[in-house]
Amino acid sequence: MLIASQMEPTYARRVYPCFDEPAMKATFNIRIVHDPSYVALSNMPAIDVSEVKDENGSLWTVTTFNTSLKMSTYLTAFVICDFDYVTRTERGNEIRIWARKEAVKNGYVDYALNITGQIFSFLEDILNVSYPLPKTDLVALPDFGAGGMENWGLMIFQEASLMNLPSDEFTSRKAMIALIVSHELGHQWFGNLVTMNWWNDLWLNEGLASYFEYLGATFVEPKLSLDKIFYAHVVQPVLKEDSEIVRSLSESEDKIKGSFSLMSLFDNITYSKGASITWMLSGFLTEKLFIRALTSYLKEFSFSNANQDDLWTHIQMVIDAQGEVQLPASVKQIMDSWTCQNGFPVLTLNLTMGTIRQEQFFNKMNKKNTDSYNNTWIIPISWMRNGSSQPLTWLDKSSKMFPGMQVSESDYDWILLNVNLSGYYRVNYDQLNLKRLARLLENDPKVIPAVSRFQLIDDVFALTDFGYVPIETALELTKYLAKEDELFIWNVVLLNLIPDNLESTLKNYEVYPLLKKYLLKRMLPIYHYYAGFIHQNIDALEDDYFAQMYLEKLFATACWLGLQDCLDLSSELYAKWMDNPEYKIPFLIRRTVCCYGVAVGSDKEWNFAWKMYNHTDSVEEDGDILLYAMSCAKEPWLLYRYLQYGLSDTLFSSNCTSAIISHVVTKDIGHHIAWEFVTENWPLLSQGYGQELLYDVLKVMGRFVKTDVQIQELQVFYNATLEEDEREAITLLLESAKLENIERRKLLIKVASWLEKNVDD
Repeated sequence: MLIASQMEPTYARRVYPCFDEPAMKATFNIRIVHDPSYVALSNMPAIDVSEVKDENGSLWTVTTFNTSLKMSTYLTAFVICDFDYVTRTERGNEIRIWARKEAVKNGYVDYALNITGQIFSFLEDILNVSYPLPKTDLVALPDFGAGGMENWGLMIFQEASLMNLPSDEFTSRKAMIALIVSHELGHQWFGNLVTMNWWNDLWLNEGLASYFEYLGATFVEPKLSLDKIFYAHVVQPVLKEDSEIVRSLSESEDKIKGSFSLMSLFDNITYSKGASITWMLSGFLTEKLFIRALTSYLKEFSFSNANQDDLWTHIQMVIDAQGEVQLPASVKQIMDSWTCQNGFPVLTLNLTMGTIRQEQFFNKMNKKNTDSYNNTWIIPISWMRNGSSQPLTWLDKSSKMFPGMQVSESDYDWILLNVNLSGYYRVNYDQLNLKRLARLLENDPKVIPAVSRFQLIDDVFALTDFGYVPIETALELTKYLAKEDELFIWNVVLLNLIPDNLESTLKNYEVYPLLKKYLLKRMLPIYHYYAGFIHQNIDALEDDYFAQMYLEKLFATACWLGLQDCLDLSSELYAKWMDNPEYKIPFLIRRTVCCYGVAVGSDKEWNFAWKMYNHTDSVEEDGDILLYAMSCAKEPWLLYRYLQYGLSDTLFSSNCTSAIISHVVTKDIGHHIAWEFVTENWPLLSQGYGQELLYDVLKVMGRFVKTDVQIQELQVFYNATLEEDEREAITLLLESAKLENIERRKLLIKVASWLEKNVDD
């Protein structure tokens, strides 16, 4: 038995009677009556453990806890478990990490224990505010809805967020633990000590904790590059989302109560946009002044509540008290433009004139977009000219002349904006400057910092998607890639050129052989560099975080493009595994090796994957990989047999069947086979999976739909199987898929004709 509480946002009222509002802080006296063979934990240390008999004469334990500090109801917590713990004391704070006895004995939580105290001290020192509790428990639960929860003094995590094998020296696993632990520890100050007045300012908790999450994690794992990992994990993904979402970071209370559920506020906007604008703020204030302001904010509102304006006031006080940093407007005016408006700006440059104008970044391809966007932001612009950094400047109206940014006739005179992602916006350069940047990259990419190369490419593809610039402009920036040795940059290129969901459809177009020739030529240097490690010494990559995150995509693409060396390597490693099932295929590329091992092989390779899948001791992750790999078979009869196996109750748990169908339907030869299979076996499948499975399959089938006739073929089937309202939804889905495919076809023709001209460069 295991009991654990989760009160955020509004569940404390279901546990005990209370005014369940974050601003109504109180002290709590908690006492728990429980079975004597279990231990009870709460926010504070236990001060008394006694025994009591009930009317049946059974013995119970009563654990009484010390009175809590003044805090919000959503942070009260308790756990009743029979776990073990490891402990150490850091600056008088007793830290205990609790987990299943087996896990503790095997050392699975040792890493978490090693870093928790270090991150605590790091945060205390940087913020200059002591942690007020005498103890901190971190509990790893086998199952927990969130990654972690920051309850004061009793943090709760899912096991995966807190555990790793002591033998696992790879940074990626440790980094994940360090990030989650660091995030929850950041909350001990931002959220627990000072809490937002109400949920509409949730970003004051989550955005600030997400910002310190990266500072804390890179402090304990110094091999992680802070700016690269922050851009790749935080800024880039949220920029993608933020142009589609109609919510600002800080909404009015009334608007939240009227149109949003509280749970929906726990999203990427709150966490990642909150962290991104915090990063921007720290950048233009300087970290020294920013931290000074945070310390003053934390001290004033300790054990109390604050709203966004309170934070701006404390920053303003620090700015007014010094003379180095000059701002173009008040902190509130600058920052409200980022937190109270939705979306973000794109800056359009004309460097012959030296002008920059801003507008809201929105999808120009979307004909339905009639909203008038007249938002303006007060934008900090960090920039460099010809490789040397220039003083920070500001764009505080819709457009402005910057005489210092006029470029000369010389091809070697270039400008780069938003250096080191100091601002939350995209940049649309004029053709002249882009040409110069493209040439610069071909001559010497290292002149432009890695994060800025990532940004350049990410921005230009986003601008293409939204109709600001033609696709050819984006492709020009990929010519230099043979000289690119950063995997996180390659990853963003490949995700744009070969999105995961298009692998199967792209092979049907004339663009494929051209893409193959163009990309392989540029991929070979980085491919061979990493293939060398795989052949000789994979452990040498244990500190290469991005290799652990992104090498799989690079290898999968090389094999998908038919690079013989990649296919041979997959066959060789897969054969090695078949000869000796104890052999471990390197986890960095295990998915690709298994997939292409099966694809290049015959039924012998497939049967081996099937045998290993049914091995009782295979880890869940390996099971998922094999489930996917078996759908890579190139022989139709193997795929058909696989789908038949999927129907059998005895062979699979039910959620695997839909996974098998979903894997097969996305493969180039699989989609017809899977569709035929679904239509033939629908009576059986619909009992087990109902409409959801059909919906998923039809979504994938939609990628192949180009004509009304094809839609009608699919319609014949689902008209007979779906209710009327569901039919309408699917028809709309397929109609829009058809239009997307027609648009994509036009785009791919442009890409193909560009590649034809440039493939031999």
